[in-house]
Amino acid sequence: MGKYFGTDGFRGEANVDLTVDHALRIGRFLGHYFSQDKKARIVIGKDTRLSSYMFEDALAAGITASGADAYLMHVTTTPSVSFLTRAERFDCGVMISASHNTYYDNGIKLLNSAGEKMDEEVIRQLESYLDADPMSIPYARRDRIGKTVDYYGGRNQYIGYLISLSRHSFQGYKVGLDCANGSTWMIAKAVFDALGAQTYVINNQPTGTNINLNSGSTHIEHLQQFVKNNRLDVGFAFDGDADRCLAVDENGRLVDGDGILYLYGRFMKERGNLTDNTIVTTIMSNFGLYKALDEIGIQYKQTDVGDRYVYECMRDNGHLLGGEQSGHIIFSKYSTTGDGMLTAIKVMQAMITREQPLSKLVEPFKAYPQMLKSVRVSDKDRALSHPRVQEAIRAAKELLGGDGRILVRKSGTEPVLRVMAEAHTAQACGRCVEDIITALQENNLITEDE
Repeated sequence: MGKYFGTDGFRGEANVDLTVDHALRIGRFLGHYFSQDKKARIVIGKDTRLSSYMFEDALAAGITASGADAYLMHVTTTPSVSFLTRAERFDCGVMISASHNTYYDNGIKLLNSAGEKMDEEVIRQLESYLDADPMSIPYARRDRIGKTVDYYGGRNQYIGYLISLSRHSFQGYKVGLDCANGSTWMIAKAVFDALGAQTYVINNQPTGTNINLNSGSTHIEHLQQFVKNNRLDVGFAFDGDADRCLAVDENGRLVDGDGILYLYGRFMKERGNLTDNTIVTTIMSNFGLYKALDEIGIQYKQTDVGDRYVYECMRDNGHLLGGEQSGHIIFSKYSTTGDGMLTAIKVMQAMITREQPLSKLVEPFKAYPQMLKSVRVSDKDRALSHPRVQEAIRAAKELLGGDGRILVRKSGTEPVLRVMAEAHTAQACGRCVEDIITALQENNLITEDE
């Protein structure tokens, strides 16, 4: 990670950590960098946050001032920007979103021409420019000044692509969708209606300040109740920019990313489509997932947390399925990033083909009790390396032995430590997590707003 960009872009509170000047200068750099030999074309999408409109204008101004053309998809999803970047051969893609964060945060995610997370060398040069003289990049003049293009049609192209990927009609299925008042508020219902589902939608009235507010994949309890109350066959919840998807079965029970990896990995294996018989996971995946995969003879790899690392492992080794417990699921045959809408379509495909409800598809997967708490700290490295904290981590590992695990890691996007425990009992998880958090508190490593 660099000074500004973490594992998922430049993220922080709008006009505090990430300012409109940052956005303008990022646009200036991108327009200049990609227009060395020709006038570059850069596509921009945004979520529904109040500040996304401000950042969109600033990015477009910077891009065009440096001599490139800015194509505006307006409110759309991160995976749609990734898809259009590679499908229409844009030089670069930009998504304005802080994903699952609250509305007052925002972020800028950069994609290369293949629709993948931007190359580290480009990020390094961009960060150097952000700390340099703004005039070190010249302004375009006369006919070299770029133009801004409304690109609503790109969103429709992506919707058509999603619809084309389904091999089945969803007719006869009652499907609930929680759009988190975010990027899918118009797209999700259009796709599921077109595929024939009887679609029920909640949290699809964005105001600019209600994205992720008691909704979407970070507040799955609302969709769980909605599915039960309306006797739906299945429900899907997305996050603010729709690169995540969590599912709810017909009984209102959560099926997280690990459950989705299990059911679809098994589905692919049964049809001989699981390349190298391997699924890519992260270190946050549940012990229960690995036990369930062992029982059906599927191998797995682990990466650091972040869909970037999952995708890189998949790309470099030819694997077709990977993802995170949080709901970032990557189907590398179709996408270079997590795609919540695609994930929902694939889960429906497994249900329809197997002629089984979601609960039956995930029944063999038994998750270990897990507790995860996020703690805001002033200095992630100092907090994690503190001797008393390390002592608490060692004690927790000794307590669990071989029947569980402890993981304390730094967030890639926030000043946060994530403390996770897995064990045979919830009580053991809670004791281990609380002991570590107590060590942080007693040594004044937690910031006051926590």
